[in-house]
Formats: sequence, structure tokens, C-alpha cells
Amino acid sequence: MMTPERTEKFKRVASKRQANLTVVLENVHDLHNIGAVMRTCDSVGINEIFILNTESHLTEERIHLAAKSSSGARKWVNVNFYTKVEPCFEHLRKKYEFVLCTHMAEDSKSLYDLDLTRSVALLFGNEHAGVTEETLKHCDGNFLIPQVGMVQSLNISVACAVSIYEAKRQRLAKGFYDENPTMTIEEQENLYNEYARRHELKIKNKSVPRLND
Repeated sequence: MMTPERTEKFKRVASKRQANLTVVLENVHDLHNIGAVMRTCDSVGINEIFILNTESHLTEERIHLAAKSSSGARKWVNVNFYTKVEPCFEHLRKKYEFVLCTHMAEDSKSLYDLDLTRSVALLFGNEHAGVTEETLKHCDGNFLIPQVGMVQSLNISVACAVSIYEAKRQRLAKGFYDENPTMTIEEQENLYNEYARRHELKIKNKSVPRLND
């Protein structure tokens, strides 16, 4: 049975979910990194992420995301799993206005110069090769996280955390977590009901099927 405290928590979390912010991970190999990203996404109110695996050895029918690094967030963050770029971006474009990727180029902007209160998907490439050329063609712009150290790179989960917490900072200033939510009352109620269903059925959502592509 749902306790009053659990009911209140589910309603509070649903009210602060960000309907117009998501993360895309392209060819990220390490499931612990994916788990860490999901945990951070949950903490800032991101309700879904996209996993795009285009490399042949990553294109299995299902992926299993029960890594301890997610700390249970997998149960509450939806995962859209694709193995082809076009269907993935078709899905993204139906819900998010802009797709911005981490990529070093002459026209790359600083993370802190982005307007992350817009409807936006932030795309991160894999741990070594970054974002693929095919995927870059579908993005609306590039950004970099300013760094002043000797090693000009960050772990993928850390880069994601830095980026989406900057989004949270900007969105807090706009009241997106309180008086100016990004979800309607009806959407919040539907999400609460889904959380209650998962809780009561003890759904863990460890295995994620590949979507039709």
C-alpha cells in the first residue's frame, strides 16, 4: 500500500519533471556511465533519456541497465533505445525543438552561453570518439564545457551532470520547478499514476527493448 509520505513524494516529483529537457547518449559503451547519467537526470527532473547505439557490436535487441550506479533511477526514468539515427531523431523532433551536442568545432558555444530554458535535447557522444559525423548533421548546434586544466576532457557522466545542472540552474530562475511548471496538471497526474503503478507492481525496468527502426 502507498503511504501518505510516498504519495506526497510521487506527486512532488511529478510536479517538477521537465517535459522539455532530455539527454541523448550516442554509442556510450559503459553501462555504469549510463547508470550514472540516469541517476543525475532523475535528480534534475528529466523524465526520459535516449540511447542511440549505431555501432554494430552495440545493436543488440535489448540492453540491460541494472547497473548499481543508477541507484534505482532506472525505475523512474524512461529509456528510448535506438540503433539508427533517423528514427531516433524523428522521435526527438516530435518532442524537443532543439538538439545540441558536445563537439569541438569553430562554431561551438560555451555551455554557459546556451539558453537551456528552451525545449532542448543535449547529446553526448561516446567516451573516445565523441559524436559521429552522421549524428552531427542532425544537430542544431555544438557546445563545450569550459575547462582550464591540463586535461581538456571529462568523463561522459560528469560532462552530462555539469551540463544538465546548468540547465537546472537556468530553469530554477524561470520558476520551472515551482510556479511555472513545464507539465500540465493533467500530465502531472498521469505521471503520478504511472509512478504509483510501478511502485505497486515493483517494476524495475531493467531490460530495455530496441524501438522499431
